[in-house]
Amino acid sequence: MASAYRTSFLEAIKIRRSVLSLSKESPISDDRIELIVNHAIKHAPSPFDVQSCRAVILFGAEHEKLWDIGMAAAKNTLPTPVFAQYETKIQGFRDAYGTVLFFEDTDASKSLPQPLQDLTAKYPDWYEHSQGMNQFIAWTALATEGLGCNLQHYHPMINEGVAKTWDIPGSWSPRAQLVFGKPTGPPRGGVEKQFAPLETRVKVYGRKN
Repeated sequence: MASAYRTSFLEAIKIRRSVLSLSKESPISDDRIELIVNHAIKHAPSPFDVQSCRAVILFGAEHEKLWDIGMAAAKNTLPTPVFAQYETKIQGFRDAYGTVLFFEDTDASKSLPQPLQDLTAKYPDWYEHSQGMNQFIAWTALATEGLGCNLQHYHPMINEGVAKTWDIPGSWSPRAQLVFGKPTGPPRGGVEKQFAPLETRVKVYGRKN
């Protein structure tokens, strides 16, 4: 089995794909999953090292509870024809092994000197850059350990239920839900990934070699 500690960084990037077909099994221990998420939260960069990303890891019945909340929220929020399209997807998330909930702690920036607080308030997307890196690190590392993952965004409709169920601080703003489990099918249902020409996506100036 591949390992996050043995797989090269560039190879790990290729391994990380969206896998929607997942089972309630894991090729690694819960301790190992927690270690990987902790590693991401600890080492991912953040604006002025504010370290504002937060995570909640749900296993077993707690994970199922999350997607029961999601199912109820979708049913009560979405028009019936739209909910019919989401019902199977949400059940698929519930049938997986676990979920990592990612949050942004909006109080974290209060530890910064006032000039930096004022600066980051003008550029909130800096925090989103950090969020993306936290999620990417966790997702990629879990994938190299043999887990399939997919990233979801069922907030804000699940916000109230999540906050009440897991006593989430009011300053923690939901950002994403990373669903994981043992893959039972290929990434994206077997649809081969297509790549746009790099010539239209990357420009290089002043290259010597």
